[in-house]
Amino acid sequence: MQTGAQDQPTNGKEQQVTTGAESMEEEFMWEEYLEETGATAAPHTIFRHVEVSLQSSFQPGMKLEVASKSSPETYWVATIITTCGQLLLLRYSGYGDDRRADFWCDVMTAELHPVGWCAQNHKTLTPPEAIREKYSDWTEFLVQDLTGSRTAPANLLEGPLRGKNTVDLIVAGSVLELQNLSDPLLYWPVRVVQNVGGRLRLRPVGLSERYRARDTWLFYLDVRLRPLGWALENQLTLEPPAELRPLLSDHDWQQALQDAQADGQKDALPLEVFKDHADLPSHAFRTGMKLEMVSPWEQLLIRPVSVTKVYSDTYFQVTLDDLCAEDAPRSTVCHANSPGILPVQWCLKNGVALERPGGYEGPDFDWADYLKQSGSEAAPDACFPDTGDTRGFAEDMWLEAVNPARPEEVCVARISRVRGRLLWLRLEGVLQPQSECIVDVESMDIFPVGWCEANAYPLTPPLRPVCQKQKKIAVVQPEKQSAPPAEVPPVNACQPVAMDTGAANGRFCCSRVFVNHRCFSGPYLNKGRIAELPRAVGPGKCSLVLKELLSMLINAAYKPGRVLKELQQLQEPGWDSQEETLKAKYKGKTYRSTVRIVRLAEQIPDFCRKVCVKLQCCPNLLGPDLMADKCPENCSVQTKTKYTYYYGKKRRLPKAAAGDEAKPARRRRKRKAIFVQKKRRSSNMDYTAAGSPQDSDEEEEEDEELMQSCSEGSSSEPRDDQTDASSVEATSGGGGRPRRAATLRRAFSAAAFGSFGSGPFGADRQPPDGHRRSTRSLSTCSQNNRQQQKDVKVEQEDGQLVLDRNPLEWSVDEVVQFINSTDCASLANIFKEQDIDGQALLLLTLPTVQECMDLKLGPAIKLCHQIERVKVAFYKQFA
Repeated sequence: MQTGAQDQPTNGKEQQVTTGAESMEEEFMWEEYLEETGATAAPHTIFRHVEVSLQSSFQPGMKLEVASKSSPETYWVATIITTCGQLLLLRYSGYGDDRRADFWCDVMTAELHPVGWCAQNHKTLTPPEAIREKYSDWTEFLVQDLTGSRTAPANLLEGPLRGKNTVDLIVAGSVLELQNLSDPLLYWPVRVVQNVGGRLRLRPVGLSERYRARDTWLFYLDVRLRPLGWALENQLTLEPPAELRPLLSDHDWQQALQDAQADGQKDALPLEVFKDHADLPSHAFRTGMKLEMVSPWEQLLIRPVSVTKVYSDTYFQVTLDDLCAEDAPRSTVCHANSPGILPVQWCLKNGVALERPGGYEGPDFDWADYLKQSGSEAAPDACFPDTGDTRGFAEDMWLEAVNPARPEEVCVARISRVRGRLLWLRLEGVLQPQSECIVDVESMDIFPVGWCEANAYPLTPPLRPVCQKQKKIAVVQPEKQSAPPAEVPPVNACQPVAMDTGAANGRFCCSRVFVNHRCFSGPYLNKGRIAELPRAVGPGKCSLVLKELLSMLINAAYKPGRVLKELQQLQEPGWDSQEETLKAKYKGKTYRSTVRIVRLAEQIPDFCRKVCVKLQCCPNLLGPDLMADKCPENCSVQTKTKYTYYYGKKRRLPKAAAGDEAKPARRRRKRKAIFVQKKRRSSNMDYTAAGSPQDSDEEEEEDEELMQSCSEGSSSEPRDDQTDASSVEATSGGGGRPRRAATLRRAFSAAAFGSFGSGPFGADRQPPDGHRRSTRSLSTCSQNNRQQQKDVKVEQEDGQLVLDRNPLEWSVDEVVQFINSTDCASLANIFKEQDIDGQALLLLTLPTVQECMDLKLGPAIKLCHQIERVKVAFYKQFA
């Protein structure tokens, strides 16, 4: 399917930057789409190739040389025990299975070297003092210990590739060898044009940009990809594909090959890239055997094929059965694990239609008659991989999949049928008849929900809106509005919204409006989300550009409902404006409100400045001017207090009276009593985890009033979980949650290790105003714990947590003691129920906490902040 440039796939963010506002659509968001349609995303853990791509380049068991902490001039050999991003857990050689002296180090900052570096640089290898007397001859010990072991690659310990994951080692310009589709004994070098999360755009060497239509897309783990030089080492032939040979002369092809080999030797691709490539097993196919196969030439068809050639014990060729002699045969190369090859009668057993061979006579196709007529045999079932393994995929799961007709396009896809290893996919963003395809569960052309967004790659959204349930909507009303609010008409979710084309030029059209990411974001907007926004929106019609811009700001807010309320009050008498409906989602509720947006280009600078002042952020955060280097307001060095004074509400926040703590609030506030009161007792300020807004008690009151006033007279969207996770109360029963301490420990070695903040041992965060919460001794937090066991002393020294005991040695009760001493005390019982001791505590990360403790994002971040403090103290005192 050939399309013009205007048909290139886009994912909203890219569209906002490069296209006119008249054609802008609402950005596709997976979370919102799944919530509104009630759909289910395929679990990310069943996409094995994606999980492997997230693993560290360092592997447990690798050896390296580490500078001694006591004497930096001496070194000793250490073994990698496990990895966590760019952090390595090491154990000195000689300790055997004793893990008491294990220590963490950061690849980017620690002095680490490959084995042999000390000998080359005349450095001394000296064993640690604690085990120095363990062996009399350390030289002989090292020889035995290093024999047969793998050393950490030097390029991963120094230089530009230091600390990078495997998939990041493949950069644009890297050279690999690609196996020929028609002959497995032929290879030709290809150059990496683009690397999208491990999915590589490859171009045969010798071809220029004008031949980009000949590019191939493959995941880096594909068995057809080999390191440069692999073909010659295995006595295979380097030859350009037959269909490309006429494009260049023989001399040009040979010159391109020599240039590629020279480039490959100069910047050799680390062999670690291929460490996860699976070795192909031997097959048992013989010439003449018949089988069934998903046709690589036609979509949604499974056809009978025959083995027509056996190249080796690894590769064989199959040819499409066609009884019409005039048709040219169509063949492809397969191996034992090739996706889509199936035993005879598979379609019959699974209720799938089998396409009869071309020229076959008879009303129905029958394998027994066909084998008898052709005098051939069926390939035995033992020749095929497990054809019943679904790997956890199920019907109506959603994922992201490559469009077979346009390999550069990744689409929103739904699994419409599952039969054994085969998945029938409906590509929701593609027109018929290319909208359906069949893939294997092991296919590397399918990806989990959010993969494109994580790799900044365009995702083709669904073509048509999906019919949704009618939902009542809570409406945000202005504070000063005398007339009763007009009822919001129900939205027909199946009715596409027509875009008002309006004037395409003149006063009603504007150039780009910039989002200056470095400017101060204020108390309402999340700095991290602001940084993810596109640099500019437009050009296009003023009202459409500004509506898109305000929608992005609302989505980037800590509490979108509050930002929507502030924007609703934005109005100036001299503006030529029109009303636009904006929406916000917060805590499972959807809020809609009308906001006045200017229509004239000359009014945009004033409008953007008024928006910034209303949101208490830098006046230059939004506007028609791009702040390339430094903001004129010098907002990057100013404090939040100054901006709150000049652009905020200029009010003095009263301190809570002593008797107010125990007064019962409204029913909604009563659920939060434990959480709020504990914060007031433990600190004079409301200190939340890094990345959270610093709201005062008065602001919290306003937020509660906003949520309640918006809900009166109208129902919010239904929610499955009606409990606010930030006010989870400790329960005495033990059956509420399964014990998951073992799961947490296993999660430590999982591929998708996501660490909250800067890593398990990242620098402790300072609150915006420079103060830090003091953590009191656990001996005062619980009288019962005080009587039953000794306290874990937690003190504060120069703003850092100081522990008197190694947290690795904490028992479950001591962990519970520590949690009780923080503002997350209401979660302490979860730690007791799940038997989380000190070792498990240090393995907790934000994703693990959310998954294993069933917490929402806000409470999980608060909990992870406290865990981070322990990790920092552990790293500085005991590691």
